[in-house]
Amino acid sequence: MKKTANLLLILPNLFTVSSIFCGLYAIVEAAGGGFYRAAVAILFAAVFDAADGRVARLTRTQSQFGLQLDSLADVISFGVAPAMLAYFWALSPLGWLGLAGACAYAICGALRLARFNVLSASGSLPPKHFLGLPIPIAAASVVSLVLAVRSGELGMLKPGVVLGMLLLLALLMVSNVRYRTFKKLKATRRSMGVVLALAVMVLVAAWKTSFSLILAVIVNGFVIDGLVEEGVRLVGRKRVRREDAEEQERLG
Repeated sequence: MKKTANLLLILPNLFTVSSIFCGLYAIVEAAGGGFYRAAVAILFAAVFDAADGRVARLTRTQSQFGLQLDSLADVISFGVAPAMLAYFWALSPLGWLGLAGACAYAICGALRLARFNVLSASGSLPPKHFLGLPIPIAAASVVSLVLAVRSGELGMLKPGVVLGMLLLLALLMVSNVRYRTFKKLKATRRSMGVVLALAVMVLVAAWKTSFSLILAVIVNGFVIDGLVEEGVRLVGRKRVRREDAEEQERLG
């Protein structure tokens, strides 16, 4: 019984360690010109990263150690690895400017994770939202570009375009833009029906087009959706402040 309990404690961390391995493998492949393998390795890291937390919750083995290990793994797999992939794939012709862009992405990713840990420990995280673009989504955005170009869905991108996108992702990670989280989505009949319908639509679309294009649409659609929702919230807050000011003037 005790051995079983120990194995349950180790199991989530094994998924996290697997994510670290995928991140390191992606860095090695990117440095050697294996951009496709590096991109796929980052996707596998994302799968392991998504699994470790769910396994911990299912086995009731959540711990502060696991939380910190997960963040350290994310720095490697979704911070350093995508930055190196982008640099060797497209940014190296820019010299120091390309290296600075890759460093900015990795640094902002680390800052985003540090802020998440602090807010999580203090219980200050916004309900139902991430504060700033989640680093796995930022990494998936970089990966989707690499895969889309390789599959021929996109033409070869200029280094300046890749640099601009990388810097935008870096800024979004450390911004106060809120992105929806689906971790607390209840498994109701309606929600499961929606998830199943979306899964079928994605499979049909991937069959008719390509996986890389679907990945790019989903990931970058999520990035844009957060910006749109934040814009709507800003407009709403400005309207409320204006109405309050008008009401005070009328009463005064």
